[in-house]
Amino acid sequence: MKIKITLLFIMLLSVTLLLAQGTPSALQIIENVYRRAAPEDQQAELQMTLINSRGEERTRQIQQYLKAYSDMDKKIMFFKFPADVRNTTFMNWSYDDESKDDDQWIYLPALQKVKRISSDSKSDYFMGSDFTYDDLGERHPGEDTHRIIAEEMINGEECYVVESIPVDEDYMYSRTVTWIIKGKWIGLKKEFYDEDEELLKILTVKEYQNISSYWIVLNTEMHNVQKDHLTRIKLSKLQIDRGISDTQFTERMMRRGL
Repeated sequence: MKIKITLLFIMLLSVTLLLAQGTPSALQIIENVYRRAAPEDQQAELQMTLINSRGEERTRQIQQYLKAYSDMDKKIMFFKFPADVRNTTFMNWSYDDESKDDDQWIYLPALQKVKRISSDSKSDYFMGSDFTYDDLGERHPGEDTHRIIAEEMINGEECYVVESIPVDEDYMYSRTVTWIIKGKWIGLKKEFYDEDEELLKILTVKEYQNISSYWIVLNTEMHNVQKDHLTRIKLSKLQIDRGISDTQFTERMMRRGL
């Protein structure tokens, strides 16, 4: 009798372990997104389209460069068109060290000066878009507490739905909810809630592809539902692992431009 009970206990324990292994924790899911395989470097042209509540559009052309290092990721964006934003440059350094905030700079040609983005300014909207400066950086998984609130199908993809609440109570968003594709670890949709816990904006991935074994997001849309304002960003002329010089990510290059 004892042997049967012991065998039953082992079987139940084995099933429990298998189930636990089959469903990652919410933190593991977010870490999988954060650490999704990416090229060592990439460059692309971006088309940023701003659409107001009356349907009026403004389009901006940007050249973007990204490079991954052992302890950080670097990004620089050069505005090429139209004339009123031409030669404006934005640079972001994101650190793997969770205790270090992103470093961000912007070069405004009218002032001929590189300005460092302070922590107080990271809730400001970037160049009239629906993305804040903070949205353009990387958020560490440990900066929020996470829980799985559902599993849903979106556009034929099985997704975990993860709610993330910031540890810092003064953070600009009270919470976010992200739909993450199982196995691909792409955040297909993300809702941002303001300090009053009202829905503020929705980020939607419109297109992504597997390029050279990397899942690359090619087309995104951020909709500010409170202002009824939309920002679309589309990548083209993508090049990966071509070898981008470290000197590309400097204040000197921001001033010099393309």
